[in-house]
Amino acid sequence: MVPAHGEPVARPGYRTRPILTGVNFRIEERVTASADAAAHALVDPRFVAATAELPKVGGAELLDQQSDGNRVRQRIRYRFTGELSSAVTAVVDRDRLTWVDEADHDLTTFRSEHRILPDHYADRLQATYATELAPDGDADRSRMVVTGMVKVRMPLVGGRVERAIVSGLEEHAAAEAQLLGDWLGRPA
Repeated sequence: MVPAHGEPVARPGYRTRPILTGVNFRIEERVTASADAAAHALVDPRFVAATAELPKVGGAELLDQQSDGNRVRQRIRYRFTGELSSAVTAVVDRDRLTWVDEADHDLTTFRSEHRILPDHYADRLQATYATELAPDGDADRSRMVVTGMVKVRMPLVGGRVERAIVSGLEEHAAAEAQLLGDWLGRPA
């Protein structure tokens, strides 16, 4: 039975289960490079290696890359390097917070689709996101928009873990945008 306000009513003998909806997010960053140059940098193995030291989401390791014209498929392993509360570390081993980011990049539309494949806790984490680069004013500037969803299935601390992940992604996106501008500003 569901009353008008939408909350389920527990009936004797029945247990209610929380609905785990996850967190939808949107991150927008400015990049001091054209969308075309930034899109190509994101699939450059040297740039991927340079992202290994970025905050919160680090340790980038390019596992596989396949190119087919203007389409690039990448698999990069990351690890979470941010801070976690003691409530979270009570149920999650921070050394096991590693995953593979499986991405399909379209270098003509400057869009990529990503799936997060956890190395551990695969039954507890689901995440997808898309990155889109678009011109922003002049030819040497672009806007990077990241939209996605993170869902953590973990009683009591799932919401905290989701917020920690999104916070890490926000900080990582800001640092990556800065690195892109710096990287592309260097002479080849």
